[in-house]
Amino acid sequence: MPKWPTYPIKQLKTFVFALFIFTRPYAASCQIDSLDRALDINREIVEDFLQNTGQDDGFNFNTVFEELEDFIKNPLDLNNANESALQDLMMLNDVQINNLISHRRKHGNLISLYELQAIPGFDLETIRRILPFVSINKKAEDYYVPIPRMLTEGKNELFMRWTRILQKQKGYTPLEPGQTAARYIGDPNQLYVRYRHSYGNRLSYGFTAEKDRGEAFFRENNTNGFDFYSAHFYLRNYNHRIKAIALGDYAISLGQGLLLFSGFGGGKSSRPMLIKRTGRVVRPYTSVNEASFLRGAATTITFGDFDLSLFVSSKKRDGNLTLPDTTEQDDIVREFTSLDRDGFHRTTSEIANENVIHQFTVGGSAKYKGANGHLAANVLYNQFDRTLTRVIQPYNQFYFRGRSLLNLSLDYALLVQNFNFFGETAVSDNGRIAFLNGVLISMDRNVDVSVLHRHFPKDYQALNANAFAETANARNENGLYFGLTIRPFSNWTLQAYFDAWKHPWVRFNADAPHTGYEYRARLTHSKKRTYRIYLEVREEHKYRNAQIDDRKLNVLSPTTLFQTRLHIANQLTKSLEIRSRIDFGFFKDGSEEQQRGFVALQDILFKPISFPLHFTARFAIFDTDGYDIRFYHYENDLLYSFSIPAYYNQGTRFYLNLRYRGIRNLTLECRFAQTYWHNRSTIGSGLEAIDGPSRSQVGAQIKWQF
Repeated sequence: MPKWPTYPIKQLKTFVFALFIFTRPYAASCQIDSLDRALDINREIVEDFLQNTGQDDGFNFNTVFEELEDFIKNPLDLNNANESALQDLMMLNDVQINNLISHRRKHGNLISLYELQAIPGFDLETIRRILPFVSINKKAEDYYVPIPRMLTEGKNELFMRWTRILQKQKGYTPLEPGQTAARYIGDPNQLYVRYRHSYGNRLSYGFTAEKDRGEAFFRENNTNGFDFYSAHFYLRNYNHRIKAIALGDYAISLGQGLLLFSGFGGGKSSRPMLIKRTGRVVRPYTSVNEASFLRGAATTITFGDFDLSLFVSSKKRDGNLTLPDTTEQDDIVREFTSLDRDGFHRTTSEIANENVIHQFTVGGSAKYKGANGHLAANVLYNQFDRTLTRVIQPYNQFYFRGRSLLNLSLDYALLVQNFNFFGETAVSDNGRIAFLNGVLISMDRNVDVSVLHRHFPKDYQALNANAFAETANARNENGLYFGLTIRPFSNWTLQAYFDAWKHPWVRFNADAPHTGYEYRARLTHSKKRTYRIYLEVREEHKYRNAQIDDRKLNVLSPTTLFQTRLHIANQLTKSLEIRSRIDFGFFKDGSEEQQRGFVALQDILFKPISFPLHFTARFAIFDTDGYDIRFYHYENDLLYSFSIPAYYNQGTRFYLNLRYRGIRNLTLECRFAQTYWHNRSTIGSGLEAIDGPSRSQVGAQIKWQF
């Protein structure tokens, strides 16, 4: 068993002393930036998602919460908002939403926002979080605002962002004479431009352009400038018939994600009631992920209690071809082995895979909406111009192969007193049926319970499934989840879940059927406008391949991951907040020695009310025995940017963000972040490798509103 290094332990002792000094409860009233405060909880959900999955599933988080800013200027009327509108806030779970709607039915409209305290599930923390974004007795929206007025009036925003890594990476170094190795064709600058015009949350149009690090700019394969362009036009609630029209790039979310769900579903997190997929079927797309969107047209039309959504898409995709694309081989069936999702076009091989596949998608949803729920029928059809032929391995032999795939599903939601039932049953065109069913229960005003069961056969096939699960793609998994939220005393909350699952077939890096389970519990104590403290424990048991005693064949070995966290956020003054966090944990593999680790970090957030310059900073120390015991921590970044790196090995990390709002309609930002590893002389691998122990990143952004 490895010993703890003495140098990080000394740092940790110093940190713990500072934590004790700076995080004593101070009674200080404050006015926290409304948008940032609301985003904090949602950022924790993203952080939990990455901690659970250990990987980014390709969804881009940069604009996932952007609509909240519209609610600041156009607060949501709680007396007239339906279930869909309340879900758009992304700050209420379905139990809270159902309790609010039931309260309005029984007692009439809210007279005051303070009445929310009488609704079960609405604790003080939730009420304080939503207050800047909601109102009551707001004048009803004018459904017949002329389109020319919405096109010319409203808000315009222009973002321009630049980031780069300061150290030279291998991909940008010149080749030695005679070498033919790959190198990046572009420079190390990452560029981002986005323009968006919006009229409240009724209309949005604009474009997005991005160049990743290493990609060419106005030369080579990108003679038109940026590597990726996206444009959208989105009209919502134009009248009582037309609920949505999307042209250009857009996102589609159906049911519980067994067919397609382009939004962020969350999954297992410290919020055990947020397990139900919700949201509008059609949404505008303004992100820079080059794979998770549709390109074409979509609409949602309502006929009384029925909503009909239709969409069609035609776009090019990156993929790995099995044959060279030459006219001399037209008599040979073209095939590809996989779809690329990273969107990188930095080397000649990556450029060769760019836009070589055409994907046609068409589908729709017919939903009946009743007073106590809905029932929807969904259809999704995908077709490629080439045949997907995977390299067969034991774990992927049941994956989809071919040119076309048809999926059908039924999804439902039903409210019966305090029980909110939901689920989806789907079938792929090979006849395999997958289903997911759950219930959210409001036991009383202080106790909520969630239960979810899923059954995904090993040969169920869906290209873009994004359902609640331990693993991705909704296949080869059966599981049962229990969640619990208890508010035993004022300002105290206990949240916990237990999830158990079974994989009936082999998986990548697990050469036999196996089971697993996980539990998580968080106890939170908060005081209004003063502090928030939580203690959390999480343990996960899985299996993976391992080699024992130099055997040539893999054996399935049990693994245990245990992590615990203490987090203290303290509002010292109206302008100054201190956040401290310590993570401990260990990872145990039956074939290897136990790995242990910790992370300790200190955040400072300074946002003066009467001074235009704000800053946030962090200093962190980390010491782990390897990647298996990594910790994820959200970092404040440039506006609408997410940074949630994994902390592992031994070292320190520091970042500083500055935001200046002293010029009318302009927001200027800059950021510097650096990680220094004590136990490494090189960072990264391949073309991303850095010859040295540190990695520094700088960035700047301009936001212009007009």
